[in-house]
Amino acid sequence: MRAFLRPFFIITFLSSFFPASPETDSCSSNLNLRVPIPFETTNLHCLSVWDAQGFLLRYVQTSANVWSFILSAPDTNSYIAMGFSVSGGMVGSSAMVGWVASRGASGGIKQYYLGGVTPNQVVPDKGNLQVVGNSTFITLQSSRLYMVFQLETTEPLSWLIFATGSTGLFPAAPNYALTKHLDKVSTRIDYSKANVGSSQEGGSSSQAGGDGSNSQTDSCASNLNLSVPLLFDTNKLNCLPVWSAQGYILRYSQSSENIWSFIVSAPNPNSYIAMGFSPNGGMMGSSAIVGWISTSGAGGGMKQYYLAGPTQNQVVPDRGNLKVLSNSTLITSQSSRLYMAFQLQTNQPLSRLIYAFGPNGIFPSPPSFALTQHQDKASITLNYATGSSASQIPYMNLKRIHGVLNILGWGILIIMGAIVARYFKEWHPFWFYFHASVQSLGFVLGITGVISGLVLNNQLHFDVTLHKVLGIIILILGCLQIMAFLARPKKESKGRKYWNLYHHNTGRILIILAIANIFYGIQLGKEGSGWNIGYGVALGILLSLAFIFETRLCSEED
Repeated sequence: MRAFLRPFFIITFLSSFFPASPETDSCSSNLNLRVPIPFETTNLHCLSVWDAQGFLLRYVQTSANVWSFILSAPDTNSYIAMGFSVSGGMVGSSAMVGWVASRGASGGIKQYYLGGVTPNQVVPDKGNLQVVGNSTFITLQSSRLYMVFQLETTEPLSWLIFATGSTGLFPAAPNYALTKHLDKVSTRIDYSKANVGSSQEGGSSSQAGGDGSNSQTDSCASNLNLSVPLLFDTNKLNCLPVWSAQGYILRYSQSSENIWSFIVSAPNPNSYIAMGFSPNGGMMGSSAIVGWISTSGAGGGMKQYYLAGPTQNQVVPDRGNLKVLSNSTLITSQSSRLYMAFQLQTNQPLSRLIYAFGPNGIFPSPPSFALTQHQDKASITLNYATGSSASQIPYMNLKRIHGVLNILGWGILIIMGAIVARYFKEWHPFWFYFHASVQSLGFVLGITGVISGLVLNNQLHFDVTLHKVLGIIILILGCLQIMAFLARPKKESKGRKYWNLYHHNTGRILIILAIANIFYGIQLGKEGSGWNIGYGVALGILLSLAFIFETRLCSEED
């Protein structure tokens, strides 16, 4: 028995030094707080109000003019806040803010009035909320904060704002100043139906939920009828389809001399939608507004991203060249469509616009808010003055010209010239003139293809380093072959055999690299299987002829 108890006590003793693993909270689980709550919790409504940050709100109308709330959120080692707003904006709202510092050592909960955007306009112990006395407390349990309070009102405001503070920063005596939020979202609540409606956020926005209606289409022939307020006039918006294949519609207007307003309407792909502004029609170097709402209504978000490169870590959230107006951004789901609204401060927005949507079921999420690669994209050029657009895939014609020139030059003609030089020397001097002419034509087409590729890369800034390096190596080998031809020694010269060895092997290396780079380029260009099959057939014919001629040559030598 002692042999059994000894390891049991050792394990128990050691386990006391390790904290319990964090528990998640959900609306499907029962609320089980270890502290007494001053109201009945058996009939609480429960909603996921900010899925990206794991915020849950429980509430109930306790009596005719008393409403009880419990906000549950992960402990971020800073404050959490829940505000009540008339319009969804922060300014003019009143908020309950709570915090627990140093892992439960101390904490507090206060009402703040958000009179403006500067810290001195966020006033503690002031606000329009009639907080029931002795009803407020905040507790830390299983790595989550639970903020409890009651309001005396016939019905609370339906626009709710939720926010998190910067890690390690707490309101402190004597002034209890509130630092700027790290992230926030505002959500509209239907208290009677316990539904999350559309929401908005200042700076970068997010929303949750849809209306559950049957899917309806949007068109420029129909009036815009959103169920949420916008901070700009929508009566004089220009409207045009910008991506007909995916049902994207853009509405825009110049609200003032240097303010432009935009609303993008698109079917909800259960992922993100994006609208980018590009200096050259390419994705790299562009800045994009990205928004998303889960079709389950759990939550959403809206952020600016800077597309510095093609890899995921080069797509940077909360960065970009767009001057987005504060409190102008909103995304809402209505009739199975997303409506993403924002305003830019600029004299003239960039005319080359990019649209994209992400893979189904994958959303940006904290802490990195990394953006997964788009599922599909399109690009247009917009004339803001006339309201007309031209769909385009940037530099598609130049890209195809680049491919055709290199395939014909390096991938077909150079191989044909090599075959003639090796297997048809008995047809002298025809083989020599044919070989020289075909190789020269192939070199001219090839060098033109390389130049067009460099121009394309300079315009679009695609990450094609390996493809470009191989192309330059092939070009150098081609130049060396031309130089070797001009310096070709006579047949009776002692150096002729070394020249032949150099010329033949350099040509073989050039052909092998050219074939590999052509297939690689087709893959980079995403031209599909047609190009692979077409060049594969042409290459197969050439290699089959070479094999037949090589077999015949070997039999003749034997």
